[in-house]
Amino acid sequence: MKKLASINKYFIKHKWRLISGIFFVAISNLFAVIPPMVIRNVIDSVQQEIQTYRLLAGTSLKHEMQSYIFNQVLLYGLLLLALALLRGVFMFFMRQTIIVMSRHIEYDQKAEIYNHYQKLDTHFFKTHATGDLMNRLSEDVGRVRMYTGPAIMYTTNLIVLTVMCVWGMLRVNPLLTVCVIVPLPILGISIYLVNRVIYKKSSKIQTQLSDLTTTAQEAFSGIRVIKSFVQENNILRHFISNSEAYRKSTVNLARTEAIYFPAMNLFIGLSMLSTILVGGYFTIIGQATAGNIAEFVIYINLMMFPMFIIGWVASVIQRAAASQSRIDEFLQREPIIKNNENPSYKALEGNISFSNVDFTYEHTGIKALNHFNLEIKRGEKIIVLGETGSGKSTLAQLLLRMYDPQVGILKMDGVNIKNIDLKTLRENISYTPQDALLFSDTVYNNIKFGKGNATEAEVYEAARLADLDKEINSFADGYQTIIGERGVMLSGGQKQRMVLARALIKNSPILLLDECLSAVDTRTEKTILHNLKNYLVDKTVIVITHRIFSGWDFDQIIVLQDGTIVEQGVHDTLMQTHGRYAKLYRHQTEESLN
Repeated sequence: MKKLASINKYFIKHKWRLISGIFFVAISNLFAVIPPMVIRNVIDSVQQEIQTYRLLAGTSLKHEMQSYIFNQVLLYGLLLLALALLRGVFMFFMRQTIIVMSRHIEYDQKAEIYNHYQKLDTHFFKTHATGDLMNRLSEDVGRVRMYTGPAIMYTTNLIVLTVMCVWGMLRVNPLLTVCVIVPLPILGISIYLVNRVIYKKSSKIQTQLSDLTTTAQEAFSGIRVIKSFVQENNILRHFISNSEAYRKSTVNLARTEAIYFPAMNLFIGLSMLSTILVGGYFTIIGQATAGNIAEFVIYINLMMFPMFIIGWVASVIQRAAASQSRIDEFLQREPIIKNNENPSYKALEGNISFSNVDFTYEHTGIKALNHFNLEIKRGEKIIVLGETGSGKSTLAQLLLRMYDPQVGILKMDGVNIKNIDLKTLRENISYTPQDALLFSDTVYNNIKFGKGNATEAEVYEAARLADLDKEINSFADGYQTIIGERGVMLSGGQKQRMVLARALIKNSPILLLDECLSAVDTRTEKTILHNLKNYLVDKTVIVITHRIFSGWDFDQIIVLQDGTIVEQGVHDTLMQTHGRYAKLYRHQTEESLN
């Protein structure tokens, strides 16, 4: 139960539902333990009245006595019916409070986990599988809900009903009560021993389920690649292998849990047998009545379902503990990238300074930047060129503060980037990532995603600047066209331009373009660059690409190799040096002529 202690904050938040639920549990059980007393009274009373009836046989009072007995039984019957109805009403209230509370807790917990996802840094998501993250948000939270709802309800019901039934039995015959409850401690020890096994197996199963979810998620996301390489059978075999391991573990757990139910029947049967044998003996010697035996049998029957369900509850609690451990392990992880105390909320102007910056990706050990120095003034247009793996995209990641440099200082408007509020920083930067990620939504909403309060005119203007408006209007539903998961309905060039439109609508003072036009043709590229020339006059623009934008006059051209600047200057100067830039420019010019 220690592993479930972190859930207590939710119980405190929803304490009135919990308290009300416990109250309704108590009231419903009160109406459950009264009927055995009524039945005892009616049996003993009818037995006595039957003796009187037999004495009056052959007299004129016989029919009156018969009517009296019938009315008495009818009255008791109506009382039992009323008690059953009242119990049903309060059982309804019990479920409406405790089960509904568990749904509220499920909502709160999912919101907390999702919110924590948003706070975690890029490094975390690169080192954790999406399937595992989704499994914690769905499957693990679902198992915890079974604890906060049904398990709490049934456990409370078991405790309250057991106390009331034992109290009722002790009032009638303490010795008979002892005989009935003797098997219960043995039951408790059995449950404890089996629970330890269940917890270990549950933890293993949850890990295997995460692996299985990850395998399925990757297969669905990469289905086009799988089909193009004709790897369906290999992927299927891999999935079946993981699924078989999961099946064996769950079957193994089910076999362990199966011990509970025969054990329940055994101990309940022993209690019932003790009641009949011992109760019968006490009846013979005059220390109990037939009504007492019936009362005890009903008490045992009342306790049968809670006792029967205790094994299931114990299993649910152990599974919830295993799931909550996985959730806590995740929630206790603090993001590496976070605000310092008293961060700056001042809007950025666009001045950027890299000073002796070194950066190495921890999960791969690759050094992306090495003693990197660069000064960018407000409104300047910079192009960063280099081969794959030269460190170009790392600049964008550092500017967005997805990572922090291990060595050196990165400043924005003269302020260390670590001292700028994260939200303020990212609100002042528009970014087109190399991976053109789009959402399974309409064209309109994907563009508007860059600015939540954007007007319809702004969406249309952003699409025009990205030279996408004519193509959108040619779609069957225009801007309301659903583009599918990750924009599967669009071409590579259309995806890039939509991502560009999403960045442009944000209208930030700093614009990062990371391979934003690599998939578009030369004509479309020239149109877009012409559209952007006036739009970006007062903005700081950093273009990261392997292909030169011939339509722009850049204030600085940076050529990177192995995280170090090997060439820096303007177009004319670099062409005269006959270095890497000049070679790339001539090669690109020759290609365009051909």
